[in-house]
Amino acid sequence: MASSSRQSHNKICCYSHPDAPLIEDYRAGDQICSECGLVVGERVIDVGSEWRTFNNEKSGVDPSRVGGPENPLLSGSNLSTIIGPATGAASYDSFGAPKYQNRRTMSSSDRALTNAFREINDMADRINMSRTIIDRANLLFKQVHDGKNLKGRSNDAIASACLYIACRQEGVPRTFKEICAVSKISKKEIGRCFKLILKALETSVELITTGDFMSRFCSNLGLPNMVQRAATHIARKAVEIDIVPGRSPISVTAAAIYMASQASDDKKSQKEIGDIAGVADVTIRQSYKLMYPHAAKLFPEDFEFSTSIEDLPQM
Repeated sequence: MASSSRQSHNKICCYSHPDAPLIEDYRAGDQICSECGLVVGERVIDVGSEWRTFNNEKSGVDPSRVGGPENPLLSGSNLSTIIGPATGAASYDSFGAPKYQNRRTMSSSDRALTNAFREINDMADRINMSRTIIDRANLLFKQVHDGKNLKGRSNDAIASACLYIACRQEGVPRTFKEICAVSKISKKEIGRCFKLILKALETSVELITTGDFMSRFCSNLGLPNMVQRAATHIARKAVEIDIVPGRSPISVTAAAIYMASQASDDKKSQKEIGDIAGVADVTIRQSYKLMYPHAAKLFPEDFEFSTSIEDLPQM
């Protein structure tokens, strides 16, 4: 049934109830009389969803009318106009070349940022990092890039260092070796960029502790909660009474896990723990040697020993 309406002085109103207010259905684009429900204006505006893009279509026609998401870290927020493929004879000149072509409007600076953001996103995906960490790493890279503080350093090295800093600032630190595993950059180069970025941006990161890695390492090793609690207590106690001076929190964590597992039924070798923690066997042994003489006061009181302290491995 066609809509019955009356238009007076450019005003759309219901034929039967000219003074009744109209209700707008924004989804359908209709104007409806509030008294009788008559549709007095159809398709005022098309507010439907945009066309989808099917990238594997053989025709090469892109029906999408929307671009990529806005990125405030790029100049112009990454907004640009793309001319579609030419169709019809009027779109070509006498030599058969398209009259209208896209220009490379993205600056070299934005291109470098885009490549770095893609690299950060790829690395973060490999180690299951959240969007919050990715955004912080992107912002750090943008600040370094705009300040031109690390001239001569590769963007991949800077991106890796930014991801490492973002992880620590968000409270989910990763080791340098874990970042190296998903990056093409050496640990030494990432460490250099890390120090330069902290100095250039005048920012800081929280000191890492044994507790930052304990639960993740124990979970990856498949150790039960009892062993994890004991290892956490051992590492914390060893730091408190200062029996592992100069040792990194990661090596102390690995040695504590080794000691706790050897005293339980779920024994893990130094190599197994070293592969997960990213430290060498000799590093674990050196920290364990310092902790072994004090083992009696490192274990929690309620720990159930499967192997007594006297029978623990001696290095």
